[in-house]
Amino acid sequence: MIVDRRSLMKAAAAAPLAALLPRIAAAQQGNINYWHHFTSETEFRGLERVMALFRTRYPNIRLTQENIPNPEYMSKVTTAVVSNSRPNAAMVVAERVNDMVAMGGLTDLTQRIAGWDRAASFPADRWRGATVRDKVYGVPAFTFVDWMYYRKDWFDEAGLAPPRTFEEFQAAAIRMTDPARNRFGFGLRGGAGGAAFVVDMFESFGSPIVVEGRMAIDKPKAVQALTFWSELMTRHRAVPPSAPNDGYRQIMEAFKIGQTAMVWHHTGSLTEIAAAMRAGQYATAPRPAGPAAHIARLTYLFNGIMNPANADAAWAWITFWADPDAAIAFLDATGYFPASPQTAADPRITGNPLYVAAVETTRFGRLPPAFVGAAGWFDNVVLPEFQKVLVGNATPTAAVDAMVRGLEAALR
Repeated sequence: MIVDRRSLMKAAAAAPLAALLPRIAAAQQGNINYWHHFTSETEFRGLERVMALFRTRYPNIRLTQENIPNPEYMSKVTTAVVSNSRPNAAMVVAERVNDMVAMGGLTDLTQRIAGWDRAASFPADRWRGATVRDKVYGVPAFTFVDWMYYRKDWFDEAGLAPPRTFEEFQAAAIRMTDPARNRFGFGLRGGAGGAAFVVDMFESFGSPIVVEGRMAIDKPKAVQALTFWSELMTRHRAVPPSAPNDGYRQIMEAFKIGQTAMVWHHTGSLTEIAAAMRAGQYATAPRPAGPAAHIARLTYLFNGIMNPANADAAWAWITFWADPDAAIAFLDATGYFPASPQTAADPRITGNPLYVAAVETTRFGRLPPAFVGAAGWFDNVVLPEFQKVLVGNATPTAAVDAMVRGLEAALR
């Protein structure tokens, strides 16, 4: 359910802003720690800039950050909740909100948001990914906008335009592959993080995932989707042989060194690509459309409060990300879009031709699936079953059957 400004204000009637002001003042002191799963150099640089601005604004709050690798994040969060050793604040992606709320790992922020002067700068849909049963558990920090990078120089040389459909995408991947030169058409992410692309494929071919809390995968469509995706390796050999184990770092390095012609990621990697490649070598484009749907994710990443101890200082930190100076400093370092449309209208975005693809994507992009058990199903079922297909140990049909069984188990 979308929670709008009016409903937030109604929910907070028992705790008016005046009652919060003394607590907000008290937030300017104390020690807090923040868990996140940033990995790249640019992400750390952006975080450091935001933290430096925060220290200037709140000199009496001592903030400590801790990086938790993404594949280990939910395990660490679960352990922290069980052992009551939670951080004060934590990064929260939409697909993990339900799980974290179900285990009692996030604090309800609905009343605080209702009394927050910047809440109205976020449209109603920005809160949806952090909302569970009409309660809000996170504040939008920034946006991942999915898109594609491609080697513009190679495409120009071949007389090809960036692909707009899956059919064109497959043809371009095959055309750009030349194993003798260690060159492949596409950087397939079959390692950590690769499960999300499988789910994108399912929806692109017309299969839903979960509807009203029930397993809704359309098996024939899902098999068709997984066949298309896996055959980039198993049939067409248009991806590097390392694809079954390639995560973020591997697919990005392969693109930067000229091993692959296309790679799918999001706006957050633009600064890394721009620093490693010359102007004119690469360009951006919207992800191509599937036969049934045009799928690209608009993932609003949130910050939440996990530990009620010193919650006011943690609230100061998680809301500071909405400050325009902080949001633009983070954008400059990372390329991550601000979550607030007001800040996203900054000329550094609107005046950059590389962001045209991202602006187009915001018109059709959608939120990722979110349901209790999603994170575990992605990591423990979807990814290993997909890897089995890539290495020839399972058929797409067998993999989809296992994914369906795993999803049914996760939803019980």
